[in-house]
Amino acid sequence: MSSDDKSVSRRSVLKQAGATGALGLAGLAGCSGDGGGNGDDEYPALGNYPIEGDTATFGFNVPLSGPYSSEGEDELRAYELAVKHLNNGGGWVDNWDDLSGDGVLDYEIDYVEGDTATDASTADESASRMIQRDDVIMFAGGSSSAVAIAQQGVAQRENVMFTCCLTHSNDTTGQDCVRYSFREMFNAYMTGQALTPVVTEEYGDDLSFYQLYADYSWGKTVEESIRKFFGEAGWEEVNSVATPLDTSDFSSYLSEAQSSGADVLFLNHYGLDGANSLNQAIDAGIDEDMEIVMPLYNRPMAEAASSAINGIYGTIAWDSQIDNEPSNSFTEFFGEEYDGRVPSGPAQLAYSGTLQYAAAVERAGTFYPPEVIRQLEGFEYDNIGMGEETMRACDHQAQRAIPVVRGLPESEQGDGQFFEIVDITSRDDVGYGCDEGPASQCELGEYGDE
Repeated sequence: MSSDDKSVSRRSVLKQAGATGALGLAGLAGCSGDGGGNGDDEYPALGNYPIEGDTATFGFNVPLSGPYSSEGEDELRAYELAVKHLNNGGGWVDNWDDLSGDGVLDYEIDYVEGDTATDASTADESASRMIQRDDVIMFAGGSSSAVAIAQQGVAQRENVMFTCCLTHSNDTTGQDCVRYSFREMFNAYMTGQALTPVVTEEYGDDLSFYQLYADYSWGKTVEESIRKFFGEAGWEEVNSVATPLDTSDFSSYLSEAQSSGADVLFLNHYGLDGANSLNQAIDAGIDEDMEIVMPLYNRPMAEAASSAINGIYGTIAWDSQIDNEPSNSFTEFFGEEYDGRVPSGPAQLAYSGTLQYAAAVERAGTFYPPEVIRQLEGFEYDNIGMGEETMRACDHQAQRAIPVVRGLPESEQGDGQFFEIVDITSRDDVGYGCDEGPASQCELGEYGDE
């Protein structure tokens, strides 16, 4: 679904009116077709606000090509389902007090989609095009931290809100945080906190380890976090080696790791890269000499790795076997929409993030971005299947529980189940203060209405 191109957009009119100052912009906002009739004319024009007509357009920028394309396809399914439910009711919308199932603030929700190709510059171009051409009032996506960070920069520059989907780098809500972006997904630092006690209890203390990591923001911060938390637990790092994103043949890297003498190999890879590196490690018999840990998993990646995941520890965003009302209902209505398909963690992040944004708009009573941002900062919720959570105001990072899992043998895989949940680490046992860890490097920037 895509909005038609406009010959003269509200955005181009605003650019031409730039010299008129705030008073002129406020006057323009008051007369610009606010079809919802919700008093939005009390705010000045900002970003793609106010909305023309009676339709609000969301942008979904996901990897439909590249090494994370399987994740992107499931994200897009969830985004489309979220729009359907916002407009027509159904799913979680029926149970959230802030949502009506009749659009958002009486606006019908439309959407446009883009392909990030798992590439930061491509994602930047696609996001900018959605903002400039399609007048999106918000956009969302992820599946690569470099891609998410690039889009955050666009969001802050253009004063159009961005909702992160799958991004796990510490930098997303650390040194690269912005006011106009929020992240539900936990980060590498929190993975280190959750994974260390489980893995050290299983394999013992005073071990040596070797790391292979994807050579971009995400892989680097996972590598740093593993070194920090396992080092504090008494393990010693032998070496860590960067591998390029979209590597298909890991044999030379794995051979060096196998000959290192280390007790444990951490494979800090994701998506198709993660499936490839793990499959090749098992095929090379590395698991006979070393324990293998994969710090971050998801369902599409595990499905591609198949039997190779047997016994391999990691963390996941969410899984359908988490037994509570929001999780169970999401699994049910997602499957009903998509012919019995079991949703993945990225799908749950995409669906919940879209509804969280829409609910914040309803609470604010306006799409005006600074007011929507303020509704999300410090917001507490327990309606997406991961227990009680807080969207922290200081860095826009969700403080939440983290599932630690172990891969199932191939004979036990099926019906969307690929993991055994070993522990769901409480949100009280992970995280850090606003002056600590990644948050100590976060400066969110301006709301835009100062």
